[in-house]
Amino acid sequence: TDEYQFNRLTDLWQNNEEFRQLNWDNFYFANSKNLYSVKDANGTGEILTGNRAKYVVEDRRTDFNRFMVNSSAVHNLNDNIVLSGGVNVDVYRGRQFKEMSDLLGADFWVDVDQFAERDFDDTNLSQNDLNNPNRIIKVGDKFGYDFTANINKYNAFAQSEFTYSRFDFHVAASVSQTTFWRTGHMKNGRFPDNSYGDSKKQNFTDFGVKGGAVWKVTGRHYIDVNAGYLTRAPFFRNSYVSSRVRDNVIDGLTSEKITTGDISYILRAPKVKARLSLYYTQFEDQTWSRSFYHDVLRTFVNYTMTGVNTRNAGLEFGLEANVTPTLSVTAAGAMGQYIYTNRPKATIARDNNSEIISDRVVYLKNYRIGGTPQTAASVGFRYNSPKYWFAGANFNYYADNYMDINPDRRTVEAADGFVQEDEAFKKLIDQPKLDPAYTIDVFVGKSWRIYGKTLAVNLGVNNILNDKNIQITGFEQLRYDSQEIDKFPSKYFYMYGTNFFLNVNFSF
Repeated sequence: TDEYQFNRLTDLWQNNEEFRQLNWDNFYFANSKNLYSVKDANGTGEILTGNRAKYVVEDRRTDFNRFMVNSSAVHNLNDNIVLSGGVNVDVYRGRQFKEMSDLLGADFWVDVDQFAERDFDDTNLSQNDLNNPNRIIKVGDKFGYDFTANINKYNAFAQSEFTYSRFDFHVAASVSQTTFWRTGHMKNGRFPDNSYGDSKKQNFTDFGVKGGAVWKVTGRHYIDVNAGYLTRAPFFRNSYVSSRVRDNVIDGLTSEKITTGDISYILRAPKVKARLSLYYTQFEDQTWSRSFYHDVLRTFVNYTMTGVNTRNAGLEFGLEANVTPTLSVTAAGAMGQYIYTNRPKATIARDNNSEIISDRVVYLKNYRIGGTPQTAASVGFRYNSPKYWFAGANFNYYADNYMDINPDRRTVEAADGFVQEDEAFKKLIDQPKLDPAYTIDVFVGKSWRIYGKTLAVNLGVNNILNDKNIQITGFEQLRYDSQEIDKFPSKYFYMYGTNFFLNVNFSF
């Protein structure tokens, strides 16, 4: 509201690079002037004095090992029937932790939770690892949190394929067992009883069935129909209230249910190949979990939605036509509707204690799923020269791209005090839509025969118009103020400008 300050700050943002960037000199200065004595350093009873870091650079890492075995068998029962099946084993161990990257001139960092240090008088509650209290952290040390995600998946499947002159069809079934658990490598001071060691194992048995048929109307015209139903174990990352510091699982954790089907018309003519498809997929009982800083509570919270239902439905089209022996044209298009179909329940819990702050209903029904264009099209051509070179271009169009929304802004609690006619209310609950956009890509290539060997060079140039203003996706921040929506504005991702790839291949 202060016009002078508004203009001054706007000018600084636009014209002063130092104002726009992080001031690293200030970080180093603050760290060099923070003399501090740590009592009982590393739990040894000794006192350590030095410059304790206020600012640091940390790496959040996931180091994993994965072991996979896939085995299958195929048996031709007769000329018309093929039987197949197999088993898959997937064993995953992912260790997630923070590692100190740079102390920015300080002597050390103390491994305590700063929010807990502020909120609680008991110093044990602020310890990130009671097994190593007041641990002194140097560059390269793990700190903050340290745990392993253990995921074992076992799957078996069987399929029968039937081939006849006018009809082909197949049926298949699968069964799987998923077991996951958390192994904590730190004994967190807020959760001493459920943060260290192996947690309780979560077990899910799932199944799937699918089938499909192809009707060969003629040798060039086909109708393809497919349908399926399956269940899928929840993902580890969405199953715990706060896997970084404790092993509490989300209430009502259950397998996701997926119902899907599609029907296609396929044309296979000498000069034209085309496909037109309709598809429908319903997802039920999904779990959605995120963490963010809550301004009212002045601490991090964990926000979890359970029973989330979504639906993806749409139309897809593809065409390839040979206009001449050397010139071909391609076209592809998709129109979809990806929406939430229900009002899931949300739970908000503090990150540094087990308190459930709120249970609320999220009014997500009929909002669009963000993160991807729901309308897209591409038209292109390719010229293949008899002299072993080719060139082509594609025109690409994107539209109906919606922001990934903050669910908490679509609750009664967030809308409290507004009336529907209020512009602020509309800004609170409306879902922003990104502008449509287009790009042009070109490609060229040539090959040579050299003493019986082949040398091929391919060059592709994407976004040749160098348009860097295309918003490819975006999301609303989970941190928000319902009375001042623009206080924490949405984040946008933009397309790269002109970029290219060059591929050189030599074949013996």
